Amino acid sequence: MSEYIAVATVAEIDDGSTRLIEVDDRLVILSRIGDDYYCIDDICTHDGGTLSDGPHEGCEIACPRHGAKFDLRNGKALSMPATQDTTAHHVKVEDGSIMIQLNDES
Repeated sequence: MSEYIAVATVAEIDDGSTRLIEVDDRLVILSRIGDDYYCIDDICTHDGGTLSDGPHEGCEIACPRHGAKFDLRNGKALSMPATQDTTAHHVKVEDGSIMIQLNDES
């Protein structure tokens, strides 16, 4: 796994929001749900499209192309046509900074 990289501050991410971020040439979605932060790849495993432009509610984000849903907390595929999970990454908060460690398993 890679090192943790600071990508935002807690003040920049509102509860219930998502943000597209580039980390080491990789596009990921950072989300805040309550006091917790999560990060998944910005890739729908159904056809390789992006997820970040899709609607999200609670812990779910839907692919804007075909409607496959994914869990923002862990990348799990929740509905067809996606059958494979998207990659989730480690997130931690230190001194008000949100830091992501990319998961190299993808």
